[in-house]
Amino acid sequence: MANTAMERTRHPGIYRRGGRYVVTWRHRGRQHKSSHRTLAEALEAKGQRQAGESAPITRVSFEDYARDWLAGYQGRTSRGFTAGARHDYRQMLERHAQPFFRGRRLGDVTPRDVRAFVSHLEAAGLSPGSILKQLVPVKALFATAVEDGELRSNPALGVRVNRRRGESEEEPAAKAMTRAELARVLGEVPPEWLLFFELLAHTGLRISEALGLDWGDVAFGQRPRLRVRRQFNRGELKRLKTRAARRDLPLSPGLARRLWAARPPSADGAMFATRTGTRFDVSNLRRVLDRATERAGTPRVGFHAFRHTCASMLLDGGKNIRQVSEWLGHADPAFTLRTYVHLMDEGLGEAAFLDAAVQSGNRMATGGPGKAANATEPMSAENAG
Repeated sequence: MANTAMERTRHPGIYRRGGRYVVTWRHRGRQHKSSHRTLAEALEAKGQRQAGESAPITRVSFEDYARDWLAGYQGRTSRGFTAGARHDYRQMLERHAQPFFRGRRLGDVTPRDVRAFVSHLEAAGLSPGSILKQLVPVKALFATAVEDGELRSNPALGVRVNRRRGESEEEPAAKAMTRAELARVLGEVPPEWLLFFELLAHTGLRISEALGLDWGDVAFGQRPRLRVRRQFNRGELKRLKTRAARRDLPLSPGLARRLWAARPPSADGAMFATRTGTRFDVSNLRRVLDRATERAGTPRVGFHAFRHTCASMLLDGGKNIRQVSEWLGHADPAFTLRTYVHLMDEGLGEAAFLDAAVQSGNRMATGGPGKAANATEPMSAENAG
């Protein structure tokens, strides 16, 4: 049937091929076809398509529509739309959706395009949960466009994200920078932002915890400490989520000196703030980091990469898993172990250290092959104790 030629019918756009009828149409410069059992079904399909195509469709770009939509969006429930949620939507759209759909008209986006967006996020290393979050504002945007008569249908409706992993597929490992990569990235950060990123690498703080720091949280002296007591999230100072997140961290002498040199005369207020006194904005920090990694020629990383890199250096420096857990503010050391076990010694490691450890209590191992047979040799009074 695949080689059967299509025959014209008296209905434009409808052809007969074998025992079926084919409806043809063009969309975005490409020809599309649908096959139907009877002429009546083909006529009905053509009528539905023509009725739909007669509806108005916006010619605005995705990027322009997203900007205007976000400014006036009030949510889709009776609870409304908070300023914090608007801030999050803006960050997600600007970071992923708008660059992906840039140059595309809103009305030209198809379900296939949205599925390609999901694949793009998967290739970028986002987890299924993170991808679902990225789709929330995209689906809401298209739903509003349909309600306003700008689109005939929501191309994001029904697009799914695979939450399940194969049995042989492991959870993605925490991505830490090597020390060389960290040095190259920090070397490309502008001076006015450098202390902030150095502190992330030294302390492993979450981005919200670092932005919530005040100068009064630093205790200088012979044993400098950093008190983590609050977070700055969605434009607001908030309590830390868990008791474990409330912690005091030791500061290296070098970082303590740089903080001392940077502190203002009043020694109060936000540690990382603009000239007008407002705390650093996450979107500005992200642009600084993206540009730094691009200039450094390293893989693109997020703020959490500094946290993972700090964990890697702590483990490499001899800290045990409980110490690392408390340092990072984890409530459960088992979670820390699961997250960072791949940063510890690869595989089973080496066994050479066992020679010295076992010899101290096993005379059979110290006397060579000839001694091994004399298993009844008495222990000296010194060893017997």
